[in-house]
Amino acid sequence: MGEQVTFASNGDTAEGYLALPPGGSGPGVILIQEWWGLVPHITDLADRFAREGFVTLAPDLYHGAKTGEPDEAMRLLMGLAMDRAAKDIAGAARYLTGRDDTTGEAVGAVGFCMGGSLALWSATLAPEITVAVGFYPAVPWERMSPDWGSYEGKAAAIHTSEGDGGSQAEGIQQAKSAIEAAGGTVDVYDYPGTEHAFVNDTRPEVHDAAATGLALDRTLALLRGRLH
Repeated sequence: MGEQVTFASNGDTAEGYLALPPGGSGPGVILIQEWWGLVPHITDLADRFAREGFVTLAPDLYHGAKTGEPDEAMRLLMGLAMDRAAKDIAGAARYLTGRDDTTGEAVGAVGFCMGGSLALWSATLAPEITVAVGFYPAVPWERMSPDWGSYEGKAAAIHTSEGDGGSQAEGIQQAKSAIEAAGGTVDVYDYPGTEHAFVNDTRPEVHDAAATGLALDRTLALLRGRLH
């Protein structure tokens, strides 16, 4: 369904996977990868969001690198330059809002695992990103030093797994308190009995189909309520 595209990234360029909705146009959504890279699971999710009516761009934050091995994924994550990731995400937002087939002047960001943290962070990086959804965010906020005050008037949702400590985990509570203090809104959801990465259907040892369906339904409802 999708295609590889190149977009501007603050004086440089970045690449990503772009999926268009069946109707040809719709609100824009940035889909942010797990620590494995821009693997088929992420492009499949981009296709899924496109089928739901969103012009969906999954930026390749590793710039071509990807892996299926946890040790290598950790190396890639630790080597991720946050300043470059910030430029790529902000560039993705500008690229989407500049497309003729993207409706509205605002976009959403949705991310998983590493990308869950980056998605929540993204609303502090780009004024175009007005709604952010993080699935089991996994990167300590100290690596990003987010300016949570930028969340005024914006909305967020966080989907947590029981295996990560659920909604009471320190990092989740920190983000919730900061977003609300800035004047943003945030909903935090628990999914009992789930493990980290429960949406990833390529990992049967953790995938939970029922929790995935509920979390994605909640995500789509938030995006549709905020983006037009």
